[in-house]
This record gives sequence, structure tokens and C-alpha cells, in this order.
Amino acid sequence: MTDLITIASEGLTARINPFGAELSSLTDAAGREYMTDADPAFWTGRAPLLFPIVGALADDTLRVNGQAYRMPKHGFARRSAFTVIEHASDRAVFRLQDSAETRASYPFAFTLDMAFTLSGMTLEMVATVYNTGAAALPFSFGYHPAFAWPLPGGADKAAHRVVFEADEPQDIRQLEMATGLIRLDGAPTPVQGRELALDPELFRHDALIWTELASRRLSYGAEGGAWLDVAFPDSPMLGIWQVPGARYICIEPWQGHSDPVGFAGDFSEKPGVVTLPAGASRSFRMDVAVRPV
Repeated sequence: MTDLITIASEGLTARINPFGAELSSLTDAAGREYMTDADPAFWTGRAPLLFPIVGALADDTLRVNGQAYRMPKHGFARRSAFTVIEHASDRAVFRLQDSAETRASYPFAFTLDMAFTLSGMTLEMVATVYNTGAAALPFSFGYHPAFAWPLPGGADKAAHRVVFEADEPQDIRQLEMATGLIRLDGAPTPVQGRELALDPELFRHDALIWTELASRRLSYGAEGGAWLDVAFPDSPMLGIWQVPGARYICIEPWQGHSDPVGFAGDFSEKPGVVTLPAGASRSFRMDVAVRPV
């Protein structure tokens, strides 16, 4: 088993697995856990990084310049060993670079750095993608953290909600269950104004997806219990998901999503894909501030 890398502030401790650069635990000074219990009856993931794709491709196939490559759902970063390039008491940085193995499914040169920094009661995460090749680099990126539901503090699970910074009246998008591709039609939003009341029944058809989100921050919690304030200034899309009945809720800022049903174009033409010129970089930040009881 890979040894976890630990960082801490006066208020929080985070433990990160170099395999996937995956946040595995976030606890406060009282030892209360804010991440999933990863019960294998539901899902063993904790906070995988989604790169170089978010979601599923049609037939798990990446199409680039007339060539076809096999690419699993959410990409390969979550199943890759990262190198620890920095480790201080309150900060750690992990790196993944292209290799013969990655180029077999994704024919591009890249570096992905994942930085975790703790300050007080806030965990700052910044993913930076560098184009280290001579050709343009198309990619998507997403966070997929699974937070405890209910959060510590004794509030009832059924009272938990997500509160967006802005009204979100637009339709949500849903996945085609058989393929994991995003449906072309929208569905009425379950958000009332700025609030989403969480209920396992919401996820009987997989994730709730916002492809054009007004908000860049939200809060998650319940009165009488802890709250998490989540900021994602660089990500225009969002998924919220769980396996119904599990003790977690995934709050997932994305740049990109699954292939739309019927999409058969080049990966660079897919909605939500970023294209980096040679030598350029792009960062995606996600902050999680804990408000304990």
C-alpha cells in the first residue's frame, strides 16, 4: 500500500495518496473526518482527479487526427503514480508526466502538477496542466471529491443541502445510463432558487450536471452541523453525484464532461475541451473551507 503524504495547519490535517494524487482524508483538530468512508458496498473512490477527460467517451475511444485510442472513463490520472516533488508541513505537490504508457492512449506531451496547501481551516487545491510538446494540447480536467454525508456535528442527513452563490434556474443535464454519455435534452432543475435539498432519490439516474453554471462557489451542510464552503473559480461546469444510499456526496467542479450522445468528432472539437498552445499552461483551483460545529 502506498504511504500517504500528510500536511497540516493549526485547524486541519490532510492526507494524500501519491497514487492518483488523491485526497484521502481531511480531518479537523478534533479528529472529525470530512471525507467519504469509501465503503466498498457503494464506491471506493475518495477524490480522483479527472484527466485528460471528464466522464465517458463513446465506446471508450479518443479520436485524434484521424486516429483512435482507448481511453477509460475519467482518464488515466486517477490510476497513475504521481511523483512527490515538494513536501512541507503545510503543503505538498505531486507531478505526473507523459510516458510511453500514457502516449499509447493519449498521444501528447504534458505535465500535470497537483498542489495541496493548508492554511487555517482551508484546503487549497491547484491543478496545473503544462503543454510540454510542440503541438497543441487538448484536454479536460475535473475534481471528484467525495465529502461525508452527513458531515460531522450531528445534523440529520436529510437536512443537508447545497447552497449556490447565485440562482441556478437553468435545466440540468443527465447521462444516458447505458453508455455514460451526456444526453442532448435537458431536465428541470431540482434547485429552488439557490438551494438544492439533497436526497438520494436525486441520483437514481446518476449525476446531476450543470454545463453552464452561474456560480463559482457554494456551501454544503446543514443547520446544527458542520458546513463546507467550496470555491472553484476556474471551472464552469459542475457535477453532483452519489451512489444512492451511500454516506458521501461528490461535489465536482469540471472543465469538460462526457461525450454528448452522437458526438463523433475529433477530441479537440468536443464541448468543454481546452486547447493549450505549445509552452502554455492552465490552472484549476478548488478551495474547501471547513466550518465545524
